[in-house]
Amino acid sequence: MTLRPATSDDRDAIVAVFLACWRESYVGVLPAVAIEAMTDDRAQALWRRVLASTEGTVLVAEHDGLVQGVTRFAPEPEGDGGAVHSLYVSPDARGLGLGTRLLDAAYDSLSERGAASVALWVFAANAPSIAFYRGRGWMPDGGARTQAEFGEPELRLRRGGRRPA
Repeated sequence: MTLRPATSDDRDAIVAVFLACWRESYVGVLPAVAIEAMTDDRAQALWRRVLASTEGTVLVAEHDGLVQGVTRFAPEPEGDGGAVHSLYVSPDARGLGLGTRLLDAAYDSLSERGAASVALWVFAANAPSIAFYRGRGWMPDGGARTQAEFGEPELRLRRGGRRPA
């Protein structure tokens, strides 16, 4: 397995991973209308914007020469923290440890940049994702929000950053 910065050439592979996760992971978490609203065209446009942006970092995980996972992260614009904005691993690649490696790489990168803590948001009804993150040291910190677009509550999980010596 290889972790590397994403390029615009990775967009189609990232979209395939993203849509597979979106359609599988959020069943029972998001309303059906939200799942159906994420069309192929909408996902293409979303990741085109993300990959063209200079804000943050996008890493992909390759396994056997195929992009099988992606994460996006950035320092928080205010304060001394960081945020993991997305983490997706292809259902075909589950059990290979790609999610853990991508999450650790995002966390380590933000910590090395001086983040005192790193946050991420998880849909409150997505118990498997919450269990995954908690097993890696991410704990709810009391932060909550409801995304207007999806209408479902999210919890903020946080993990303390390691400051370089």
